[in-house]
Formats: sequence, structure tokens, C-alpha cells
Amino acid sequence: MRYEILGPIRVVEGGRAYTLGAPKMEVLLAALLVNADQVLTVDQLRTEIWEDDAPRRALATFQVYISQLRKFLRQAGAAGNPIVRREAGYQLALGADELDVRVFTQLMRQGREHARAKRYEASKSAFQAALRLHHGPVVGDLGCGPVINQFRTWFSEAVLECHEALIDAELALGCHRETVGRLYSLTTEHPYNETFYGQLMRALDRSGRRAEALKVYRSAGSRLMVDLGIGPSPGLREIHDSIL
Repeated sequence: MRYEILGPIRVVEGGRAYTLGAPKMEVLLAALLVNADQVLTVDQLRTEIWEDDAPRRALATFQVYISQLRKFLRQAGAAGNPIVRREAGYQLALGADELDVRVFTQLMRQGREHARAKRYEASKSAFQAALRLHHGPVVGDLGCGPVINQFRTWFSEAVLECHEALIDAELALGCHRETVGRLYSLTTEHPYNETFYGQLMRALDRSGRRAEALKVYRSAGSRLMVDLGIGPSPGLREIHDSIL
């Protein structure tokens, strides 16, 4: 069985996808999956579900959600009972089941290892496979508490790192022209990420478009100065000087 949280929450078994459709139960499942194989206290889980607005019979309702969630996972094909009661709270035991975010981190690790060994084609494939796992807003559009929000923050940074590493691999393979359009989009989406500006400058320079590369530097410097009151980093200035 496969759990998916890098987009709408789904449980996939035998080619069929199962969804809950009940937002509070989705939050409960998401919190347990974000911390799969670890114990979350009842208070932590209740905060994820209701934040600071728990109903009067919150504990009783919480127990109903746990029971319904166990039933849902059995219907989806779970072997045994993956939601385990512990002394301190509850734990979702993955066992032999797959969790997409763990596959993501494994692919990221493989991509880095290939890059360090200068196996850039293998590195590129690993990073591309990792990014394909991200298929929408992480854990859907649920309003969540600190556990899930912390996970969202971590994953957004991991996705940026994956894009950066993928483009490094592509540039090492000589795919300069192929990366330009994507890098223009990434610098628009992340206007303070100097890594993307530097990669775009390199890609343009190596594509015979030095004037555009220098224009990117001037545009980035102006944006950083106007918005943040800082100039380009030494790394970005070094790329600029090397182009000149």
C-alpha cells in the first residue's frame, strides 16, 4: 500500500486511489503520516484537528475519528492495524507500506550521491523523479496546526533544493538552452533566490547570450537593493565577473 501526502491525501492500493473526503480526518491522517513511525500525543493531534477551537466533547470526537480512520485504512487494504495506541499517544506504523515523502528524500539522497561522483545523467534522473512526486498543494488545502505547517515549510525548502540540484546536473551535462525558460520562471516565482539567478546567468552565457546574462545580474541586483536593501552576494558577483 502507498500513502501520498505530496499533494491531495490519498491511499493507493492495487491501482485504486482512496480518499477520505472528511477534512478533519484528513488532517488527522496527514499528521500521523508526517510523523510516520513516531508517536504524537493526543494533545498534539487534537491541536492539529481543531487548533485553539476544540469542541466541548473533543476527546470523544477524537476517538471516533481514530476509529473511523482505522476502518478507512482497512477498507483501503491495510494489513492489520497501522494506527497503534501507545502510552504517550498514537503512531502510524508504516511497516512494508510506502510513503511518497520518504521516496522523495531517498531520491534526493541518490541524486546528491550521483552528483558528487559526477554521474550527472543519473543525478538528473533521480532529481526529476523526486519532483514528479509533488503533484499539488502538500496535504491538500487543509488548514492545519504546527505539525503539518512545519512539514510544509520543510518540504517547500526541499523542493527548491531539488530544483537547484537538478539544474546544476543539467548544466553539467551541457543542457544550457533547455534550462533557460525554466530558470526565468523560477526567478519570477522566487525573486530573492540568488542561486536561480546565478544558474540563469550561466545558462545564458553558455548559450551565447552574454548580454542577457548581464541584464539578469543588473535586474537581480536592483530587485535585491530596492526590496531588501542589500546588494548581490559574492557568489553572484563572481559569476558576473567571470562573464565579463
